[in-house]
Amino acid sequence: MDIFDKIDRIMSTDLGQWATVGSKGYFTYPKLEGPIAPRMKFRGKEVLTWSINSYLGLADHPEIRKVDAEAAKDWGLAYPMGSRMLTGNSDYHEEFEAKAAEFMGKEDAFLMNFGYQGCISIIQALTDRRDVIVYDQLSHACIMDGMSMSLAKRFVFAHNDMEQLEDRLQKAQRITERTGGGILVITEGVFGMKGTLGRLDLITALKDKYEFRLFVDDAHGFGVMGKTGAGTAEHFGVQDKVDVTFCTFAKSMAGFGAFVTGDAKVVHYLKYNMRSQIYAKSLCMPMTVGAIKRLEMLRGMPELRENLWNVVNTLQNGLRERGFDIGNPQSPVTPVFMQGSPVLAGLITVELREKYGIFVSIVTYPVVEKGVIMLRMIPTAAHTIEDVKETLDAFEAIRTNIENGTYDNMELSMIQA
Repeated sequence: MDIFDKIDRIMSTDLGQWATVGSKGYFTYPKLEGPIAPRMKFRGKEVLTWSINSYLGLADHPEIRKVDAEAAKDWGLAYPMGSRMLTGNSDYHEEFEAKAAEFMGKEDAFLMNFGYQGCISIIQALTDRRDVIVYDQLSHACIMDGMSMSLAKRFVFAHNDMEQLEDRLQKAQRITERTGGGILVITEGVFGMKGTLGRLDLITALKDKYEFRLFVDDAHGFGVMGKTGAGTAEHFGVQDKVDVTFCTFAKSMAGFGAFVTGDAKVVHYLKYNMRSQIYAKSLCMPMTVGAIKRLEMLRGMPELRENLWNVVNTLQNGLRERGFDIGNPQSPVTPVFMQGSPVLAGLITVELREKYGIFVSIVTYPVVEKGVIMLRMIPTAAHTIEDVKETLDAFEAIRTNIENGTYDNMELSMIQA
């Protein structure tokens, strides 16, 4: 059999057909153009976009643009060349680490080149064949990929189901008593699709009964959750009970790169054992210098977070008041759930973009259950209350069209741009 023979089989599934329908850059791989802001250009038209992860509005902030540009002029994009361990280190990398560790209330931090690869390497480095990983069912793909590269046995527990987590811990404990290994519990601070929080308060409470270490992927919580923006552990008041925290720049920091924090000996170990950092180029100087400025603004400008939460609360409360199902988000991530087929999802997407100038991300099976459509919105500090009102009106109009059967006899191919 030719290794390519599987392609036709895979692409004949619902997911493959959706990719084919959207192959012209409308539903998949769309191009948003212009300055990163609430209003951007999509296929030549201005759209109000709720799909950019710049939570604090830093992506196009003039101070950030200035620092990024000056650093690029001073250093170029190549410097420092090589991995951190060999030739890719700098005073700026270490300056960021010291400031990040202090902000997070931890002994040490390590700056990484990319978030996704970094998260994979943390899991791979911390576990071996004697260990057991216990993880939340809704964990991000980088966590799943990290576990696939680990030799540890693993158990999954239903999302935030503490009773099932405890059952898995009991099973894991029996295995590690035999193997001499340890237990790593993995969850997220903020789950990026549905906006729920990992129950770090309840998970850490189980440390009184079971011996395990806790790794939290706080990509969507860092900069947003907690009194100072230090993340979901700060929100729950359990920063001292989370052993390893991973934070990416791709959300609140509006950049690329990431860092991991924890006890000094753990971070020191990770520096020498994360393959994605040892064998890959370090974070370039413009982003490193820019990360220091971003962290400074995140810490010193609480009004950015206040603006964000004002928009978030207005949007989420407005959707609830109008009878929309948004689940139970406890973070800026705002899902809107509807019932229908992938075709209806496509029709809604086109209507929102073409008639109402609203750009939201559309999510269907297998990310959500069959028959469910999820419209995922990311409010930011740069959005306004007027943006929210405009969006709520558009959503009401779409719902009226669904109830009236407007889309019943339409096919996606009829309205593709």
